[in-house]
Amino acid sequence: MVFLMLATTGWTAVYRPASEASPRDAALASWAAARFEGRALPAADAPAPVVARFFASLDGAQRARLTEGHPLVVGNLDGVPPGVRYRANRMALKQAVRIEDARAHDRTLAPSDRATAARRAHRFESLAEPGRQILVFDPTGSALVAEVFGDLGEARRVSVIVPGVDTDALTFERTMRRLTAPVGMAESLYAAERTAAPGSRTAAIAWAGYTAPTGVGMDAATGRLAVDGAARLRSLTSALPGRASVALFCHSYGSVVCGVAAHELPPRVTDIVVAGSPGMRAANAAELDTSARVWAMRDAGDWIADVPHLEFGGLGHGSDPVSEEFGARVLSAAGAKSHTGYFEPGTESLDNFAKIGTGAFGSTVCAAGDDTCRRGTSGTDGP
Repeated sequence: MVFLMLATTGWTAVYRPASEASPRDAALASWAAARFEGRALPAADAPAPVVARFFASLDGAQRARLTEGHPLVVGNLDGVPPGVRYRANRMALKQAVRIEDARAHDRTLAPSDRATAARRAHRFESLAEPGRQILVFDPTGSALVAEVFGDLGEARRVSVIVPGVDTDALTFERTMRRLTAPVGMAESLYAAERTAAPGSRTAAIAWAGYTAPTGVGMDAATGRLAVDGAARLRSLTSALPGRASVALFCHSYGSVVCGVAAHELPPRVTDIVVAGSPGMRAANAAELDTSARVWAMRDAGDWIADVPHLEFGGLGHGSDPVSEEFGARVLSAAGAKSHTGYFEPGTESLDNFAKIGTGAFGSTVCAAGDDTCRRGTSGTDGP
């Protein structure tokens, strides 16, 4: 039995005492028990407007003190101004680097766990570099992260990358195969949007804010992890500052998350774009019950086409979003080259993403070579 536990969960899961709180849990407990200058703090799960009003009542020095005392909570609290969250998460990341570095040198841990801790310390150190805008950071488990490109507070249109399997803090960015990781995807899309509409006020978010499946196994074949991801995605999109409209770019299993979330997304989410989708856990676009435009694309060489598009007994994710019966607006993905090339510069997939991200719907390129995917759009929603 011990051998099986070690083989399936790793030594760390067995070694760590069950009573040991995660850094996130400890931070939340500290926040709940604290008072700030005689005032109660808003609950960590309070609605974003409540949190926003509380932080609006603080001056700069007060915000700084509260951030220094509770960085792991402030950095993930919906309603906190983005700049304050960036500073808080930089502090939390530096704390996490120290923790992981200590674990990397802890000889009571298995060599594999020390190696993982060293990799996490390296990744967290990179994320904490000056100038990076980390909107979400939770070191629990494989860690949750989101990074912003552009000015989120001034943006009129926000693009959110929702990635698929094998996404966590360690794979959030890559040096090799850069455009297969959320950071590379968001950077590529943001650059393409600025090229397509130089005067537009846009921002892009690389969002690894949910626990994604590892590999193409049972978790990837069910919607279990997508349910939690959908709740987190609804929270993110509801709490973004200002009145910017939001477009979701959902890749692979990320499209399952977007499909599960669709019916409860706020009205500001105007577009849901899926690429290389195994299904959205719906029989058709109408069943998603969303006011957002639903777009879909798939490269001709994408292996996901061979995955059975059905759902039975909880397995599978339903109809193929690029099929005529599904009823999505089907876009060209020419040049994407298989399952991971949708954000490559020079592809029609990235060009179409940028047009949707900037509201230039009338110039999107349809998969059928006609105007079927553009029908019913206003041509542009402006900058």
